[in-house]
Parts: sequence; structure tokens; C-alpha cells
Amino acid sequence: MAYVKIHREVPEEPVPNRWNLCFQQVTYHYDDGGEEDGYRFIWRRPDGSLQAARGQARIESYEHMMELVEMAKKVGFFRR
Repeated sequence: MAYVKIHREVPEEPVPNRWNLCFQQVTYHYDDGGEEDGYRFIWRRPDGSLQAARGQARIESYEHMMELVEMAKKVGFFRR
């Protein structure tokens, strides 16, 4: 098991009362003390909570994915 620390997030254009896909820069912290930095796509429910589920968030199109990645790039996700 792991818990995830979110460092940054870019959401798609929010639509009220709809689930919204987000791209996040995160660190996974594991029970054995290890940790890994990375990125993930995850859904936010209409109430703003995260859909924490095993498995991946389905991305409806390449264009949608690239839009979120470009937004992340603009706010500095990929700079070290």
C-alpha cells in the first residue's frame, strides 16, 4: 500500500456537477519506507474529492491528454 503526496495539479476546464480529469505531479510513499516521484491522471468528483481507486483514469482522447500535459508544462511540472 502507499499514500500519495500531491505536489502540483492541473485540472481540465472545470464543469460544475461533472467529474473532471486532473494531471498531478506526486510522490508515492510506500509502507516499506520507500518513495517514488512521478505523475498521474486522476478524476475529481463533482464535490472536489479524488476518485482514489486501483487502476488508471481513462483518458478519452490523445488531444485531451496532451492538453493537460501542455498545461502542466506551462506551470513547470517537468523542470528539475
